[in-house]
Amino acid sequence: MATQDDNVLTSVLRPLTYWYEQENIEEVAINNPGEIWLRLRGKRAHPWVMHKDPKLNKEYLVNLLYIIANLNDQEFDPHTVGGVPTVYTDIPGGHRFTGVAGRNIRYNFDDKDGVALSIRLYSDDVAFGFGDYGLTQGEELKEINPLKFIDTPSDAYERLLLAIRRGDHVLVSGGTGTGKTTFLNNLLKVLDIHKRVVTLEDTRELKVPHPNRVHIVLSRVKGSKNKDTEGMSDADAIDLIKRITPDAIIGGEISNKNAAAIWALMGSGHDNCMATIHAESPEAAYEAFIKCIMEQSPHINVEKTMEEMRRKLHVVQIVRDGNIRGVTAIT
Repeated sequence: MATQDDNVLTSVLRPLTYWYEQENIEEVAINNPGEIWLRLRGKRAHPWVMHKDPKLNKEYLVNLLYIIANLNDQEFDPHTVGGVPTVYTDIPGGHRFTGVAGRNIRYNFDDKDGVALSIRLYSDDVAFGFGDYGLTQGEELKEINPLKFIDTPSDAYERLLLAIRRGDHVLVSGGTGTGKTTFLNNLLKVLDIHKRVVTLEDTRELKVPHPNRVHIVLSRVKGSKNKDTEGMSDADAIDLIKRITPDAIIGGEISNKNAAAIWALMGSGHDNCMATIHAESPEAAYEAFIKCIMEQSPHINVEKTMEEMRRKLHVVQIVRDGNIRGVTAIT
């Protein structure tokens, strides 16, 4: 028998259930009030589609998070320093619910705070058999990304484009004023526009052309004007990012505070993790990245981590001479 809490939750979720109870929906996501993204089931080149829905306004979404948190005896306070800005739970039907609000979430540069949520739908129907995963008796396993088999081009430009297209991780390295963030913004222009992009920055600098995007902001300065963002740690951000299903993760500049988090995300099975770092050469970029990681994880195996970085992480080195900037190396 449904409880009073169940009835309340069913009622308050009704504007969302209209969308996620449709057929062939795998996940729904809201990055910005008034818009809902649907991830469709099946083999599709571009699984995400967006619809406008004015009922999903900011007031409704934030109130929804408060209600869900209250019904599950969870702390939720997105506007107090040190408060918890996230809600994680299951909702009727066994669906996995993730919500976040406050100054950690921005959509446009002039936003003061935002709200985002994701609902991963549960189904007791096994929609995919082993064959859909490329597992067939008597046949060898195959690489599903054909770009992995392409030989690395000798041309630096083509080498970089191939790395982006096949989902490799990229670190843009350079000294002060070399234009690292500007170059990273240019990389975003060649990233598949249909990808779902999540950014992780201490200030909003990245210009993401992709319409399906979420911007997470973590303040690095205690007592700053953006101190409300101190409620979310890098570990919190990792948990959030993993739950909202990004196709690409774009970080700001690597620092002592965020290096371990970004490196963890690069090893979590996501494609196209990109960031910038202050260094004078590709080798120095790897070393600086590891040094920053050790501030949070002092007992890492440096030799093993360096080997892994060289294998999975491309470095684009930028050098500046007066007003002339240029790429001098791509690993």
